[in-house]
Amino acid sequence: MTLPTTRVSFPGGAVSGESTVLAVHPLGDGRFGVVTADTPFHPLDHTWPDQPADTGTLTVDGTEFAVVDCLTAAVGPQADDLLVGADIPVRRGDEAWSWLVLHVLAQEPQGELPGRPVTLSVDAERRAALCAAHTGCHLLALALNAALAPRWRKDPGRADAFGNPDFDSLAMASSVMDTVASTDVYRLGKSLRKKGFTAEATTTETGEELPALAEALPAITAEVNKLLAGWVAADAPVRIEVPGPELTARRQWHCELPAGPAEIACGGTHLHRLGQLSALETELTLSVDGSELTAVTRPKRA
Repeated sequence: MTLPTTRVSFPGGAVSGESTVLAVHPLGDGRFGVVTADTPFHPLDHTWPDQPADTGTLTVDGTEFAVVDCLTAAVGPQADDLLVGADIPVRRGDEAWSWLVLHVLAQEPQGELPGRPVTLSVDAERRAALCAAHTGCHLLALALNAALAPRWRKDPGRADAFGNPDFDSLAMASSVMDTVASTDVYRLGKSLRKKGFTAEATTTETGEELPALAEALPAITAEVNKLLAGWVAADAPVRIEVPGPELTARRQWHCELPAGPAEIACGGTHLHRLGQLSALETELTLSVDGSELTAVTRPKRA
């Protein structure tokens, strides 16, 4: 099976488009995956499945099919089989592979679809909610990095766009979003402590006394939410920088925040401006044993 890597339009915010069917792949559970040359659908990433897949409809010759899921699929350089999701043995972007968006149908389409024109329509309301959650997730990362910056005893060797130690990427255990919130879990283990982070009471180089993280968490939460509120009020523009239309293109989230431009590598979908939110707040909780910090960030759309 020789298929070209799918061209995608979701990074620019597209929720509809037209293309040509390239293949139909049975998934073995009564469902079928349709591959098209181009698509506005955002698939679940098999490597870092943080943003859920788009859903919507696929229409061929006037017949509309519900797209109930959207997955990442791939074809290797020495294989004819199309592999889906967790069965793909390499990370997305391996240049020896073809990378495909698989539109999942709950029923078998009748007739020969390959070569036929198709209209693709994403559930725009669901996409907008996921965009809000994903943008909120990135803003939370920057705000949390800033609020926790005094708790680093040494430079961990990785900084964010504003020069703060990148707690978000260094401590990240998992990140997942839905249409209501993003949930980020950070591991506060030995590895992070070796890099210089402290959750215990400490004195900074400037002589500031910092309480233990558990005691300081309400104040940290308030500081993070103050930053988030200020950024939303500034109505900062957001865009995805895209080097090419391929699914595998290495895209960057870019936001013109009051303190300067911020960039984070990201393959998901986002708002166009922070003014599309009326509020953005996070709730920080520490596990009983102090080994994990969880941030649940809820956007409220304007």
